Amino acid sequence: MWNISELKEKGKAAMKSNYGLCLVSSLIMSATAAGYSSTAGSNSKSISDQMSEDPQFVSIMMIVLAILGVALVVVKLIDIFVFNPLEVGCKYFFLKNTEEPAALDTLGRAFKPAWMHNVGTLFLRDLFLVLWTLLFIIPGIIKGYSYRLVPYIIAENPEMSAMDAINESRRLMNGNKWKTFCLDLSFIGWILLAICTCGILAVFYVNPYIRCTDAELYKAIKNETPA
Repeated sequence: MWNISELKEKGKAAMKSNYGLCLVSSLIMSATAAGYSSTAGSNSKSISDQMSEDPQFVSIMMIVLAILGVALVVVKLIDIFVFNPLEVGCKYFFLKNTEEPAALDTLGRAFKPAWMHNVGTLFLRDLFLVLWTLLFIIPGIIKGYSYRLVPYIIAENPEMSAMDAINESRRLMNGNKWKTFCLDLSFIGWILLAICTCGILAVFYVNPYIRCTDAELYKAIKNETPA
């Protein structure tokens, strides 16, 4: 069975063997995972007071809400059609890098040979995760581990259907979820150090290290799980 310390050593070695490109790919993955948030302020008057004092306030608010709605739709479309496929390309890069220093053009796996297939598969994965999370946080976290290997699977098997890839990830992670959680937990010291450096250590060391180790995890689970 795979061992956490051995995986981390292999991940570290893979990162050091191709550090520059691992850093670039890790930055791209960080961009795909970045969330979008908005904040709203308030003043001394309530919205109802402003509505009663200014008849045009409702119209202005509707325009603002419409603009925000369009912006959110655009952001989500970028996430679905660009960031999700890039996740597949980056996972493929780190997977190939476990064998030998991978080239940056490996990221092209995001858009060929099956860009729309990558889009559809990860959209379905995300949809399932949202639905499971609606049942409370814990089921969502558990399913997050169940679906963790989906990007690697479709990167290696672009001909595999979306549901087959999701089911294959569930099969591979069966019996490996808790140990994978412990692997993630083993990086807590590095994450705390990264926070102390305002994220600088995360960008230049911790994130590439974790992603290289994650690729080693997929490889180990795949090799040890009977077909």
